Amino acid sequence: MKYLITLAFFLLTYSTFAQKPCEYSTNVTDSIGTYKVTNEYLVSEKYFGNTFDYIFFSLAQTDGLPTLNLQLIQKSKDFIKANCFDKNSKVFLQLQNGKVVTLLHVNQENCGTLLHDKDFNNRINTGIFMFMKDNYEELKKSPVTIMRIKYLTATEDYIIRGEITSEMNGKTYKPATYFMENIRCVE
Repeated sequence: MKYLITLAFFLLTYSTFAQKPCEYSTNVTDSIGTYKVTNEYLVSEKYFGNTFDYIFFSLAQTDGLPTLNLQLIQKSKDFIKANCFDKNSKVFLQLQNGKVVTLLHVNQENCGTLLHDKDFNNRINTGIFMFMKDNYEELKKSPVTIMRIKYLTATEDYIIRGEITSEMNGKTYKPATYFMENIRCVE
C-alpha cells in the first residue's frame, strides 16, 4: 500500500512540475545556420482613454545567440508619438529578487510603422534585444516585476503582472514568469 501511495504521489508531482513543450512560430535549419522564434506572448496591455498599448515578447535564437524580440503595438484615435529604438536603447527587467537584468538593442534604428484605418491610428514598432552573459541566468530564477524601456528620446516603465486576462482576445497570460518558462526554448 505504501508503494502505491508513493507512486501516486510521485506521478502527481511529476505531472504538476513538468515543463510544457516549446512552441515556435519559426524553426529553420539550413546551410546558412539555424533560426528559431517562439510564439508571441502578451506581457503588457494598457487602455487609457482612446489609447491602447500592447507589448508582446518572443524569444529568438540565431545560430546559438538568444535574443528578445519586443513588439509594441499602439492604437489611438489621437496622434501617436513615435518612440524610436536606436543603438543606445535598452530594456531593463527588475526581478522579484531585487536584481536588474539589462538587454541591449542591436544597432538598428527603428521608429516603427504608422498605419491609419477609418477609426484608429496604429503604430507598430519592433526591437531586437541581446542578453548579456553575466545576468542571463537570473531570468531563469526569479519573476519579472517591472520593465523599463529606454527609447531614443524617452524612457517608459511598465508594471509586469503575475497574470493578465487580455481584453483583446480573452486569453490568460503569465508575463511575470515568461522568461522562467520560456528561455530554455532558445538555449
